[in-house]
Amino acid sequence: MSLVSAASAPYPVVLVNSEGRAVEANAAAREVLDTGRDGLPVLPEWLVESGSAPHVLSGQVGGSSFSAHPTVLDAATTAWWLIEETELRAAADALRSHRSHSAFLIEASGALLASLNLQRSMETTARLAAEHLADAAVVIAPGRARRMPLVLCDRDGVLSTGKLREPPSAVPGLAEALEGFPPLPARWIDPTAAPSWMVPEGFGPVGSVSIAPLPGHGVAAGALVLLRRAERPAFSEREEELGRLFAARAGAAMSAARLYEERDAITRVLMRELLAPELAQVRGVEFAGGYRSSEDAEQIGGDFYDVHPPADEDGETFALLGDVSGKGLEAAVLTGKIRNTLHALHTMSADHQHVLGLLNDTLLSRSGPIRFATLVLASARREGSDVRLRLTSAGHPTPLIVRQDGRVEEAATSGSLIGVLPHVTSRTATVRLAPGESCVLYTDGVTEARGGRRGDSMYGEERLRRLLEGCAGMPAEAVVERVQMATAQWIGKNAHDDIAVMAITAPRSHHLTAVDGTTRGRYTA
Repeated sequence: MSLVSAASAPYPVVLVNSEGRAVEANAAAREVLDTGRDGLPVLPEWLVESGSAPHVLSGQVGGSSFSAHPTVLDAATTAWWLIEETELRAAADALRSHRSHSAFLIEASGALLASLNLQRSMETTARLAAEHLADAAVVIAPGRARRMPLVLCDRDGVLSTGKLREPPSAVPGLAEALEGFPPLPARWIDPTAAPSWMVPEGFGPVGSVSIAPLPGHGVAAGALVLLRRAERPAFSEREEELGRLFAARAGAAMSAARLYEERDAITRVLMRELLAPELAQVRGVEFAGGYRSSEDAEQIGGDFYDVHPPADEDGETFALLGDVSGKGLEAAVLTGKIRNTLHALHTMSADHQHVLGLLNDTLLSRSGPIRFATLVLASARREGSDVRLRLTSAGHPTPLIVRQDGRVEEAATSGSLIGVLPHVTSRTATVRLAPGESCVLYTDGVTEARGGRRGDSMYGEERLRRLLEGCAGMPAEAVVERVQMATAQWIGKNAHDDIAVMAITAPRSHHLTAVDGTTRGRYTA
């Protein structure tokens, strides 16, 4: 190859001798390379040091990137073809950077979605930002009474928490970010104005500050502050863009965590009103209850019971057990309304018919789908060693009386459903319980529980009666526990309805002292 043949080549071509000096070059090469005193191009050092076995090289020429491809002409001459790759390398670098950023954002999304705890979300956000985006990071979230919680993390991953005790307006761009406005460019923020609470101990001079909002669901979830040391380059526009993309994911995670915590707090408050209460002895009468939801993972459903102590010493304790049509949360909401209504009416419990009538009117006045309830009302009072019970059923399974000798009797009460007909009819039965005798109220979830060997047989009233025959003389808690255990064994892993059981027992006159000497012992004859 000669200069004449290389003159028409589309790339710069330089002929180099064995001493590493250019001996010929085409016009394109002369435009790219500097020219020496002899009029020949001056080769860059990376090309001169190619050695005796030429191979593809790359380097800079006049601020542009080139690759040099050798063609050995003879033992003394090599032709080097120079191909500019500035744009190609820039595109490759951009692609690598994009892939790196995408990998980081994917990792960050997974880490941020791993928890619905707001504090942990803030800590994860600060840790990831300090590790991948800056030398330190601060996450600030809205708080009550203007005391905003914050988490600070340095490059070593050391976290510290606290409260923002000064106005956000003291830091340029922070107040705007907390309101959800677009961020100020980092070059507009004076790093020397960074307050001490924002800078980790031993961090040194701050060289660059970037502040981005953390977008939430409707309202801003907070702000992300990135700090870089003075000896490092300031945040570039591309790095700020990555910070904003990360902040969008972190804000969504924090907002979801905050929303979950708020709803969880509301749920806990409401659940306290819907959960079955713990029962104990009231005015010399034992009460015990047990509840199992149709969904074992849930704590509430359509069955319920309550006990309301009397307002005076001689009054009757008002107890109730019922079942609302349906299952799950909707049924639980209605049980809550019924329980609240009966709580308001318990002072009228001397007249069960009147209470049922008022409750019936309340349910009939509800809007929405028609739902009905079955119910048993019980008024109990200690009279000497016995307990006097008044029982009124409204479409509910008949209460069972367990006598001292093991006989099981039905209480002579019946009535119509609540929430269906304009008027409720019912019949009240009066029962006396001697010491050790119990009255058992239960929902149809007990008798209609399906199980057994083939898994499709109902537990039935006869099995329940035989079970209760062996409960004579037992305390109320033991009676309830035995019914629950028996139905649980019968059901096994089968689906079932809500189950509720209540026992009202006349306690024996003496009881054994508990093992620890303080808790209530077991009653004996």
